[in-house]
Amino acid sequence: MTIHENFVPFTGAYGAAQTHYVHGWQKRGFDLALAIPALILLAPLLLVLAILIRAGSKGPALFRQTRLGMNGAPFQILKFRTMTVMENGDVIKQAEIGDVRVTRVGAWMRRLSLDELPQLINVIAGDMSLIGPRPHALAHDRFYGREIAGYDKRQTVKPGISGWAQVHGHRGATVTVSRMRERLAYDVWYARNATLALDLEIVGRTIGEVLTQRNAY
Repeated sequence: MTIHENFVPFTGAYGAAQTHYVHGWQKRGFDLALAIPALILLAPLLLVLAILIRAGSKGPALFRQTRLGMNGAPFQILKFRTMTVMENGDVIKQAEIGDVRVTRVGAWMRRLSLDELPQLINVIAGDMSLIGPRPHALAHDRFYGREIAGYDKRQTVKPGISGWAQVHGHRGATVTVSRMRERLAYDVWYARNATLALDLEIVGRTIGEVLTQRNAY
């Protein structure tokens, strides 16, 4: 596991001493400065993707699911629909490689993370940040909350479209408790050490991850 030189492994339940940046106007300004222009520039692409989804399978183009945000506040996350069966997170069933529920268009979108683009709306609305711990399905929050002490520390900051964990090999499904512990360690480290420079680094590295399609399915 590649670890940042200042990374502190997560060893149990301890307080995440967040930096002022995480909850300050600078991070909100960063989110809006990038998310609003991105949504405007990508609007034609979003329209094309919505048409492809509707043409490829029955159902709405957008998928809404309840997730927990900062301090456990529920919100409706937005994604492009990539599966024929839509759940609301009450059952632990992540998409897997070769999952029969994933549509042909959906598989292509997932490889490039295009299904996450509607979350720019969540960022503008203030439910999410561009960078932060990925929000998990409710069933996963309940399961890992029971299995891992301090799991809720990842919810002391806004969830993100991408995060410190994702650029360290934790993009996509997390299938074991040990892997979730590793992901949680990165999430808590980010909450304690976030800066504008770090967010910019994660944005750049996320683009690289998407272009190389590492850990995508």
